Amino acid sequence: MYYFCPIMVTRILYEEIKNACFKGKVILLIGPRQVGKTTLLKKLHADFDVPSIWLNVDEADVMQSLSDADTSTKLRQLVGLKTKLVIIDEAQQIIDIGKKLKLMIDTFPEIQFIVTGSSSLDLRNRMAEPLTGRKKEYYLYPLSTEELVNHSTLIEQKRLLETRLIFGSYPAVVNNYGEEREILKEIAGSYLYKDLLQLEGIRKSSVLEKLLQLIAFQVGSEVSFNELANSIGNIDVATVEKYLDLMEKAYIIFKLPALSRNLRNELKKGKKYYFYDNGVRNVIINNFNPINLRQDKGALWENFLMSERQKFIHYHKIYSNQYFWRTHDRAEIDYIEEREGTLFAYEFKWKGGKTRFPKSFQEAYPNHELLEISVENYLDFLL
Repeated sequence: MYYFCPIMVTRILYEEIKNACFKGKVILLIGPRQVGKTTLLKKLHADFDVPSIWLNVDEADVMQSLSDADTSTKLRQLVGLKTKLVIIDEAQQIIDIGKKLKLMIDTFPEIQFIVTGSSSLDLRNRMAEPLTGRKKEYYLYPLSTEELVNHSTLIEQKRLLETRLIFGSYPAVVNNYGEEREILKEIAGSYLYKDLLQLEGIRKSSVLEKLLQLIAFQVGSEVSFNELANSIGNIDVATVEKYLDLMEKAYIIFKLPALSRNLRNELKKGKKYYFYDNGVRNVIINNFNPINLRQDKGALWENFLMSERQKFIHYHKIYSNQYFWRTHDRAEIDYIEEREGTLFAYEFKWKGGKTRFPKSFQEAYPNHELLEISVENYLDFLL
């Protein structure tokens, strides 16, 4: 078994965020808890070496002080006279955070404000209007394949592939070989559910857990809101859609819509859901068995490739539309990217072979490229 000693991986976003500082805009860093936002900012803080203050809103007295700071005088008392860098961690918990930040940057243009949050729903909604044109947003995910390869080698990451499929790539998981299960359970219990239950007054945690389990078992398959509601019971379709939307905004899952343009029998409103991290998906269903004992090997492989591709697309600003494709007679393609008018169609296979892409797709969409992604070539897809 190959594994890392504790490591400090250089994040792809680091230099971009560093170069954006002290240019008159608030830096907004969003991502799930435990993906390394604090670690990235500590490195940034050390590299700048300027008078600074770190405000962790998870601490009750800090939250109260920020909530009460509604004038420039109170803000100056809070940040101090010589401060050049202010970091506000988990800022989504502050009411009117957008208005407060606008007051801060208007009053103290010489100070760089960096704000983190684990919920795009609360933080972006509260900052959108007050900080129009005054902020730069960045998204941080669990460690990407590219970041891990840059830190080590291609060979080492290939050796660790099955570990990533089972345990994912949260920094604490990567850094603590042998303790992956316990760490993932803590991430799911202490952070994942905590943030979700705080959003919009969700009270039925058992419904939330059941819904996440159902989505986890349906990775790579089309999801029916009606079937989800019926499976859970005592919940309507509108609530299912609301909860799934909140899970997306808390960076637990993301959806893939169906491509439908040219054929009558294409699925029109289909959706598939994936998890941003395989480890989170596996802890939800409580299955950490090795690959050779898994019935869901295909789903694990597809989820891994989809989540890692999302990181790559986002970090490298690849502008594309993303879909899956399926017809009512069950012709299908796992994943499609539309880039500059060309459709790139991908089939995901654990072991490579000769994939037969549907003739109906090729005839309906002549401007396309067809690619099979397997263990043999997956790094070309993710790097």
